[in-house]
Amino acid sequence: MAVTLPHAPAAFESIAPAGGGSRTWRRFALNPAALAGSLILVLLVSAAVAAPWVAPHDPAKQSLLLRFTPPMWQAGGNAAYPLGTDQVGRDVLSRIVHGARISLLVGVSAVIVSLLIGVTAGLVSGFVGGKVDTAIGTVVDVWLSFPQILLALAFVAALGPSLITIIVVIGLTGWERYARVVRAEVMALREKEFIEAARAMGVGRPRIIVRHVLPNTVSSIVVMSTLQVAQAILAEAALSFLGVGSGNAYPTWGQMIALGRDFVTVAWWLATLPGLAILLTVLSINMVGDRLRDALDPRTV
Repeated sequence: MAVTLPHAPAAFESIAPAGGGSRTWRRFALNPAALAGSLILVLLVSAAVAAPWVAPHDPAKQSLLLRFTPPMWQAGGNAAYPLGTDQVGRDVLSRIVHGARISLLVGVSAVIVSLLIGVTAGLVSGFVGGKVDTAIGTVVDVWLSFPQILLALAFVAALGPSLITIIVVIGLTGWERYARVVRAEVMALREKEFIEAARAMGVGRPRIIVRHVLPNTVSSIVVMSTLQVAQAILAEAALSFLGVGSGNAYPTWGQMIALGRDFVTVAWWLATLPGLAILLTVLSINMVGDRLRDALDPRTV
């Protein structure tokens, strides 16, 4: 008797909420926190993409005559510079808007690097098992034993500060989380009936992993990736604050805080407003990620 492999494996039904994707979307869309986070995130992404047209001034243009202009709502403010200017007369709003491009680009790109490495390692480790699992697990344990910020500093010091370097560095210091989560899910899935049916039909390991195991880990990967973007943005800001970020070619939020910390008593907005931009971005991403996790969890009513 021929064995028929179901098109949608039973294990996937245990991960997806009852009622399919439409119910998951409704649960997410009807959550006020999810809507608020999504709205903030859409505005931030739109501003970052359209930065050359949204920003009122050139972020690198200097004018010593306008240095330390306060925000427009404060005495002495100028409506042409709504968030004030910095110590060399550059427009703070324009620099924050352009800095959003760097933060979001680094956050998303670094997560893609981590995802590709970590998911591949987790799939192979969990499905193959044996010595391969032991070897990958050992690498993960060793990698986790080093502080992430020190690894990033070491890589940047060796390769030099640049946008590509910072993306690769942050990506290489976050892949182990994906490896552990995906490995645990794959180990639970590899003994399921639909996997045994695929083996009985003579389907090879690579095809089973790609066609039947990987789709059942997508929900966890999506949620982890969303939350990991926020962590990557914080890591980029920290490295820029320490002076080992993407260099001086682009305005970044961490760099703005570092440059403004010496003037907090006379120009509070230089460090405070970029810090609020980081807070708002990370908070909105975390709100979306947390509510997405709840919407994808079948145990959540």
